[in-house]
Amino acid sequence: MSQPAHFPELKAIPAELKSALSSEIIALGFVVVENSDPLEKSDAKTEKEFKLVGSTLLLKSIAETFGIDLLDELKFFTPTGKAGESFELPISAPDTKTERLMLVGLGDQSIAALRAAGATVGRKVKGKAQSISTFCATSDANATAHAISATMGAYIWNLKSGPKPLKPTIYLSISTLALKRTLAIAAAVWRARDLVHTPANIKTPAWMAANAKTVAKERNISIKVIAGKELAPFGGLVAVGNSSRKSPPRFIEITYAPKGSSNWPHVVLVGKGITFDTGGYSMKRPYDMMMAMKTDMAGAAAVLSVVSALPELAPRVRVTALLMCAENAVSGTAQRPSDVITHFGGTTTEVLNTDAEGRLVLADGLAYANLKLKPDYLIDVATLTGSATLGLGRQYAAMYSRDDKLAAKLHELGNESGDRVWRMPLINDYIDSLESDIADINNTADKGDYNAGSVTAALFLEKFVGDRKWVHFDIAGTGRSEVDAGENPKGGTGFGVRLLTTWISSL
Repeated sequence: MSQPAHFPELKAIPAELKSALSSEIIALGFVVVENSDPLEKSDAKTEKEFKLVGSTLLLKSIAETFGIDLLDELKFFTPTGKAGESFELPISAPDTKTERLMLVGLGDQSIAALRAAGATVGRKVKGKAQSISTFCATSDANATAHAISATMGAYIWNLKSGPKPLKPTIYLSISTLALKRTLAIAAAVWRARDLVHTPANIKTPAWMAANAKTVAKERNISIKVIAGKELAPFGGLVAVGNSSRKSPPRFIEITYAPKGSSNWPHVVLVGKGITFDTGGYSMKRPYDMMMAMKTDMAGAAAVLSVVSALPELAPRVRVTALLMCAENAVSGTAQRPSDVITHFGGTTTEVLNTDAEGRLVLADGLAYANLKLKPDYLIDVATLTGSATLGLGRQYAAMYSRDDKLAAKLHELGNESGDRVWRMPLINDYIDSLESDIADINNTADKGDYNAGSVTAALFLEKFVGDRKWVHFDIAGTGRSEVDAGENPKGGTGFGVRLLTTWISSL
């Protein structure tokens, strides 16, 4: 499958020293351990000890080749040992290309620390035609996490007319099998980010459908796109999407179902795909809140990208992704506050606020999945509410589910993959917030004034999932980064791809 533009070349290192010396930069991990003499008093002064991570043969060979004492050099920098901290040494030796040795802090050597170190490595070669060999992980599981984060740190995207960013090469101390998994997931994260970063004058619902068709063709998987009059049963998608005559809505269904998969567990992923969100007639205030609204389709980008990775990962799971794509514009055909719409399956919703549009399109997708696809697991991913960030910030996505076992597993895999999620409560006492005098439910869920917007939005969605094992991820905080740091650029993060590919592979 073709890789996203500028995606780094990832290569396994077959012979540690030879491959390392063929790159301009060698990245070695180090840890700092503070020890005190146990025979001394408890307040005895601690001394820092430095340890390098990597095979003894590799470390010895590098020291001999370049004529340096690595530990002595490291002490000169007085490192703290924080994960991702880095120091560089200019080095050279005959018959080598290596120009620098990069020492990268591994903190407590946890998966999270290895990811932070990976992001540092990736950022070092971001947009450059340089090669770097990294020896910061000692197992395939750790190396995979480290390597995916390295590609995330190297991510770059723009539409500038000048010279294009160059493509780096990252050599990894990793097995061939783990490298294959790394490439699939990392490329999927890049794909999601590219989709999110694309501006809305390019990224219409039809453009999203064209990208989905490209994925389907490359991966030899099935796809169905519904548009125009055929969308009539999808009342939420039509109500939101018909606001833009130039960029009308699309329902996109793409399925990974290899031969013999009919008896495998069936997972349906539903992604919110609002390609731009003005708020409609309930326009966003202040207006600069709209600047980031090209990212309001991050959920759809994530679920499409997950499906794009599955043929390489080859899980024994059937997966269908539903992309609910529309633009929420202001026009003579836009829905109005006080409208009543009929969703797929017949449930009616009173529209009190046209800026609560994401749940309207998701409701159609969830109802369609429940009634037509009958999945074993039903997952939706959406940049749904600003409320989700109030308690969790931008480091954790809000997760809602009635299934304790499933929620616990996703929380665990979120910590493992780097897409961290925190379970939030579905509070039955708040269900009356959905009441409407003229329809089955209202879309703002603000009756009763509970001040729990993310919770009541999840309760709204739950009305459409039947008895399925359902999970809702509100990624309003995690789907977009406000700063360019660590794994993430400023803008789309590709959140959800690592978690969902890891979870699906575990079923």
